[in-house]
Amino acid sequence: MKLIFAGTPEFAAHALRAIVAAGHQVELVLTQPDRPSGRGMALHPSPVKKLALGSGIEVFQPPTLKDAAARERVRAVGADAMVVAAYGLILPQAVLDMPCFGCINIHASLLPRWRGAAPIQRAILAGDAETGVCIMQMEAGLDTGPVLLSGRLPIAAGDTAATLHDALAGLGARLIVEALGKLPLPPSPQPESGVTYAAKIEKSEAALDWRLPAAQLARQVRAFNPFPGATAVLDGSTIKVWQAEAETGDAGHAAPGTIVSADKHGILVACGEAALRLNELQKAGARRLPAGQFLAGTALQAGSAFILPDGN
Repeated sequence: MKLIFAGTPEFAAHALRAIVAAGHQVELVLTQPDRPSGRGMALHPSPVKKLALGSGIEVFQPPTLKDAAARERVRAVGADAMVVAAYGLILPQAVLDMPCFGCINIHASLLPRWRGAAPIQRAILAGDAETGVCIMQMEAGLDTGPVLLSGRLPIAAGDTAATLHDALAGLGARLIVEALGKLPLPPSPQPESGVTYAAKIEKSEAALDWRLPAAQLARQVRAFNPFPGATAVLDGSTIKVWQAEAETGDAGHAAPGTIVSADKHGILVACGEAALRLNELQKAGARRLPAGQFLAGTALQAGSAFILPDGN
């Protein structure tokens, strides 16, 4: 098929790689403009742009698709379909209507649950037992279009946003190749019940509130790995927590945030319900370390307490 591909991050690059390998003719790739990053804030291309250029595919990086010139460049391709995966720009109705088979989105959830920007993290935070990928016919609403093809994936107890992202990216890549080979597919409208929205992850959500149950905080640590990283404050210093697990039983009636024990087996912190064992931590400007190595350079004692997010 003659295709346009629109996507930006690594999740989308998995799909583009699979589409090219399947022999489809990708005429144009749309991706977000290069963004500044790193200490020097130099401009860096997106993973999709790097892959497209390496594959000899033309790249177009409009800041918007609302102007006539950008829309005309898309129209001139005469694409059979446009595949969209985590692109980051809203597609106007005029663009949605251009390809013969319309615009087809790869969405990392089991719609209508977790429509929106951060379905992977929100599924982990909510304690969902499974998630998946939907290949969806795009329409004007936010992830409201009918589903053409879907696949399910269990969420393992140790899954982080990073590991689940990679698994879903692989599943999405396989499903989009399958869907393209079967077009036109019968659309299945999303049910009206069970709709939830996956709001964008904000850095302000990173702070661990020790008054919450340990099981909820453990999910927060997993969901925010690798971004933005769950945080805890001790003696005025912010520490990132990369791995943690909820412990059954009580914490000796210690106040939330109190360190119950600290040794090579982890740092046990009292929570609103049960306790959280911190297994991998990172001080500002330092490396991520297992608890035992972290304690070798940072003296923590039972009875010390992490600060609650409201400063208490």
